[in-house]
Amino acid sequence: MPALKSMSRIQTITSAANPLLREVRRAVSRGERTADGLCVAEGFHLLEEALRSGREVPVVLTAESLRDTVDRQVKGLVHTRILALPDALFHSIASTETPQGVIALVRPPEWTMEQVFRGASLVIVLDGLQDPGNAGAIARAAEAFGATGLLFMKGTASPHHPKTLRASAGSLFRVPFVNGLDASLTRAALRQQRVAVYAAMPYTGTQKLAGATDFVRRCAIVAGSEGRGVSKELHGIAEDVAIPTIGVESLNAAVAASVLLYEARRQRQDADRQ
Repeated sequence: MPALKSMSRIQTITSAANPLLREVRRAVSRGERTADGLCVAEGFHLLEEALRSGREVPVVLTAESLRDTVDRQVKGLVHTRILALPDALFHSIASTETPQGVIALVRPPEWTMEQVFRGASLVIVLDGLQDPGNAGAIARAAEAFGATGLLFMKGTASPHHPKTLRASAGSLFRVPFVNGLDASLTRAALRQQRVAVYAAMPYTGTQKLAGATDFVRRCAIVAGSEGRGVSKELHGIAEDVAIPTIGVESLNAAVAASVLLYEARRQRQDADRQ
């Protein structure tokens, strides 16, 4: 039996050994893009966000039971292939415990350092965050509060990881980012761009507080890893900034970054009104 057979606009895959399915499994398990450079974006929301963001979606995989729903979703996209899989086969490649029955393979945007630091730069540096959920949530907050871009340092969860994309809720299709920088390249970029660098630190009662920090100037906020915090390489060029807390020593990395981004947005809006 052939692994792939034509059926109207929708093609049907029945073999678990199909090369495309093997490639999707590899990308999901490694948290990377496919060999063709496509991101694995699971769920109807990410499919909608990819299309809304003008991203190319060459392939959509769907569970057989949802083939008509998915066909309507991508109606008019003549260059998008729809591949239907038996439900059990689809579930075997999905990265979520309760898959929605659709996986989009999305061509991610390619950004430059100039786009990340454009204008009145407000950049988030992800310094070793290993949890894709935290990384994606920070990307979502970056878009929500007007950050110009993100730097994903080596050791940080990939922006192309399916879980990072899912946690970003589509923001990584729109917010400029550069991925895979080591500490020396990150330091060089921050110095070249002449931005103030702030390191998010746990509150001890002695640091400068977020409300007293100047986020109106061109700046970058460094969010350190869940375990060790901000690396020595970046801490050495940064000014500490803390969020005052009561009863807890520190906040989740994504929560802390979101609070600092909100404060930056508040300050900038106040400055614009003056």
